[in-house]
Amino acid sequence: MSKSTFFTGQPVLNQLLNLIDRNSVKALARSGQHDRYYRYFDTYTHLITMLYCVLNKCTSSREVVSGLQACSNKLPHTGIRKAPGRSTLCDANMKRSYLVFEQLYEQLYRKYKRFLPDSRTGFNVKLFIADASTITLFQQILKAPSPGKQNGKRKGGIKVHTLMDAADDVAIQVSFTAASANDMTFLQQINLEAGSFIVFDKGYVDYSQYQRLTNEGVYFVTRQKKDARYVVTAANEIAAQAREAGIMADRMIVLGTRTHRNKVRLQSRQITFYDKEKGRSFEFLTNNFSLSAQQIADLYKKRWQIEILFKRIKQNFPLKYFLGDNENAIKIQIWCAFIADLLIKLVQAQLKRKWAFSNLRSIIRLHLMSYIHLFDFLNNPERLAAINTHSKQLKLGGLDIYFKT
Repeated sequence: MSKSTFFTGQPVLNQLLNLIDRNSVKALARSGQHDRYYRYFDTYTHLITMLYCVLNKCTSSREVVSGLQACSNKLPHTGIRKAPGRSTLCDANMKRSYLVFEQLYEQLYRKYKRFLPDSRTGFNVKLFIADASTITLFQQILKAPSPGKQNGKRKGGIKVHTLMDAADDVAIQVSFTAASANDMTFLQQINLEAGSFIVFDKGYVDYSQYQRLTNEGVYFVTRQKKDARYVVTAANEIAAQAREAGIMADRMIVLGTRTHRNKVRLQSRQITFYDKEKGRSFEFLTNNFSLSAQQIADLYKKRWQIEILFKRIKQNFPLKYFLGDNENAIKIQIWCAFIADLLIKLVQAQLKRKWAFSNLRSIIRLHLMSYIHLFDFLNNPERLAAINTHSKQLKLGGLDIYFKT
């Protein structure tokens, strides 16, 4: 019986690694001198080890090293000579800067952006979404504990500030702060093209940054804080159809006061929307005066897309347990989770058959070191099942013997 075309000479992990240019990783490591003190465990080997960790959902360095040792005969296919020791891995996680993994992610995104699925937003605008998610740590590594519990115990936390392109459904910019840090600092790092829209919640209230975005021709849509001080300058008439859809008010306002530190006087638009399903009203704030009030409300609803991104990252990759108890190791593991997420999204986009992300990630985890052709199997898994149904395999004297049933 002929061999199945599902089987290939490379394990699944290596097929994913083929999406990463090894020379580019070496160039990044060389420019930042990240391999200066390492003879064998270079940046590329470190990357493969950490991708094995996040794709296989390992929760400890012992699990990573033992798993690699168990498949040592397959490691040369991935570019690793041998499995690293625990001390080597932990030392690299502590001393090799996480910046090389950040630069690699940004490089991969720029390279493969055009291959990512186009998630239609329903609007003919370039839409970006900004938000933050907190990852709980069992030590106060960043010296900024999250709110204490009733028993007085506290845990540390790291806040992952993320900017995503709504059309790509992946992160395009990530920054880290302590869990208790204010979100406004991330808004200062965002620079977008004129004509773009950015949506964020009311945790990013900073009138100076609102004015900067306006001056740069970038439109923002956010929620207004309850204690905001403003002056109403005009009110737009609400059509019956818009009022039926939930639009209660559409007013022109001036934000800021004479006592504001930077004396910002921001011309804005305030839209009051009543959500019939939730039975509550929302006040949206924007510097766009051309879209309808309903379109502004619908744009803000797109903000939930980034919540799905956070949920996908946290549920599918090991971010409850970290391989190191230092800030650098934690950031490396988070960046490798984003790299793995991007690689799987690229695989998902190239498949003819539709797969849910969680199911696809599970298949990859189960067959991470198996010699199967990933794309062929995912496009037609029933074909392998049919082969297994019509044939059996016996092992006799070290020989594989196939016979039809």
